[in-house]
Amino acid sequence: MKTLLILTLLTSPLLAQVPATMAAAEKFLAALDPSQKAKAALPFGGEERENFHYTPQAAPHERAGLPLKEMTDAQRVIAMDLIHSALSDKAAFKIEQIMGLEGVLAELEKDPVKRDSGKYFITIFGTPSATSPWGWRFEGHHCSINLTLVPGKGISVTPSFLGSNPAEIRSGPKQGLRVLAAEEDLARALLGTLLASGKSTVIFSEKAPTEIITGEKREITVLDPVGILASDMTETQRAALLTLIHEYTGRYRPEVAATDLEKMKKAGLENIRFGWAGGIQFGEPYYYRIQGPTFLMEGANTQNQANHLHATWRDFTGDFGRDLLREHLSGDH
Repeated sequence: MKTLLILTLLTSPLLAQVPATMAAAEKFLAALDPSQKAKAALPFGGEERENFHYTPQAAPHERAGLPLKEMTDAQRVIAMDLIHSALSDKAAFKIEQIMGLEGVLAELEKDPVKRDSGKYFITIFGTPSATSPWGWRFEGHHCSINLTLVPGKGISVTPSFLGSNPAEIRSGPKQGLRVLAAEEDLARALLGTLLASGKSTVIFSEKAPTEIITGEKREITVLDPVGILASDMTETQRAALLTLIHEYTGRYRPEVAATDLEKMKKAGLENIRFGWAGGIQFGEPYYYRIQGPTFLMEGANTQNQANHLHATWRDFTGDFGRDLLREHLSGDH
């Protein structure tokens, strides 16, 4: 049943754009005073919209936007309603846990200034509209959610980054918490079934890179084709691959991610590759890559003695809605 649901999401016709996130953005802006709105509302065409960072930022280069710490309790509730308008409940909960990990790091590092769960910023780019392009971003340490809405063309949801440090809390009251457990465990399960069937070339390097390859690059290109093609996998292995892919695409509500899902389908699910680098035992640094003709997903757990996980989803032509905006400009202007 779960596999059938994933296949349906990846092969269904492009779903209609829904106005829920537009209404949530309008409500958020309406709740702000003028000084707050000056921080939160920025031009759609400015360079800041593609200023992609998941690492901690500090003055004088602190993120643009309005941080949660400068909102009232009521405003923060409305801000989280905006997050929930586009993200799945599961992903929204992951983000709340990622923000909570800043408190864990503050204790471990004795640095509450750098590690501050209030330093997560919302930015609205342009004016929420049913006729003109606009977008919004929610970003802070280990979280970068970027939506670009182009009416009549679709919604872009990349770059999409989540991270977890520690990947597993190993002591204290939250011992055992693994915020991004599925991003690791599903990849390990797929690796295991591929190795068990003799497909050892899934491991393309015995040493993992020190970080996800794309990092914080604003524009990315196709990486080397590594690992195993979906067309060379068994039905069970392909189902495991799709389950892992859905852990990334499932960060968003189906109607929000529909544009990107349709692109994956058109490019051919059989052309997707999965490759692994590094150790295969828990506690060993590793990296994996899922790459299709249009998209890239990377997972890496290499830092802090392999207890610091990064998981990113990028699009070669569609990050920040670039392809949708080109269609919009060429067709309507």
